[in-house]
Amino acid sequence: MHRRIRAAVACLALVAGGCSTAVSTPSPIVSQQGTASASAAPSPSVGTTPLATFPRNPAPIVDGQAYNQTIDPAMFVDRVDNPFLPWIVGSRFIFDGTEHVEVNVLPDTKMILGVKTTVVHDQVFSGKEVTEDTLDWYAQDRQGNVWYFGEQTAEYKNGKVASTEGSWVGGVDGAQPGIVMLAQPEVGDSYRQEYKKGEAEDLAAVTAVTGSISSKAGSWSGADVLVTEEWTPLEPGVREQKTYARGVGNVEAHLLKGGKEETSLTSVTIGASAALVTAGLPTADGPFALLLLLGLFAISTVTRTAHPGVRSRPSRRHTTPTG
Repeated sequence: MHRRIRAAVACLALVAGGCSTAVSTPSPIVSQQGTASASAAPSPSVGTTPLATFPRNPAPIVDGQAYNQTIDPAMFVDRVDNPFLPWIVGSRFIFDGTEHVEVNVLPDTKMILGVKTTVVHDQVFSGKEVTEDTLDWYAQDRQGNVWYFGEQTAEYKNGKVASTEGSWVGGVDGAQPGIVMLAQPEVGDSYRQEYKKGEAEDLAAVTAVTGSISSKAGSWSGADVLVTEEWTPLEPGVREQKTYARGVGNVEAHLLKGGKEETSLTSVTIGASAALVTAGLPTADGPFALLLLLGLFAISTVTRTAHPGVRSRPSRRHTTPTG
């Protein structure tokens, strides 16, 4: 194993030899909004076509109005670094409570409606047995809104797939992507998170943009906290509250109606360090950490087997934090 890692790092070092590499923290939303600064780009010249943008809330809930999205791939970026939902490759999140949940941001991507989406792997456990296994597909637009493009999900019973209900892909069989985190959330905002009639109709609303939350993973307060409520017309008796922390994502989820299930973040590692921990290696900062991470990813593309169907959106029978 160490020989393979050294070989991968050596190859990467040759590729990276002519340039310097720096590791930085995810850029905040304000950096995507084009805020003025001394180094701001000059204003477009006369006659330049302005870049298309989405409304502040691209997926509002409007009663009696058909839901339809027009997706322009040019309006999306290759990363998901919204401060309240940073799906940074290599990140790992562990939740405990009613269920044990493990969430990993994979180096994989998937093209949906012409958009390169980030793949998030979510597993729910009962003891040591996997009961739900999901791949979710997310993408971020240039304004910083995080979109949900679909999921491949499976529920397991006695080690065998019992159901794939809830799986959907944007653009297939009338399914439409939705919003899971706004770039500029305000209290009262409500939005569709997904849409496939009769199969995937999750809705959400922002209920607070300040607050406090503590878990085994840490404590956050003030404007570093965001609270939402989620529900679906497919299960009118169930309503869930989720609390998010800046720089981390979902910290807690619990039912307000329809049960007593709750889960809380107990461990989180963001980005490159997560991949090193998963590989049993000491963490490091700077270019060396990045080279090790890239080496691990290079090895994984050769040795990784296909994942079973998986899920990090809350199922209609289980409450699982999803970020």
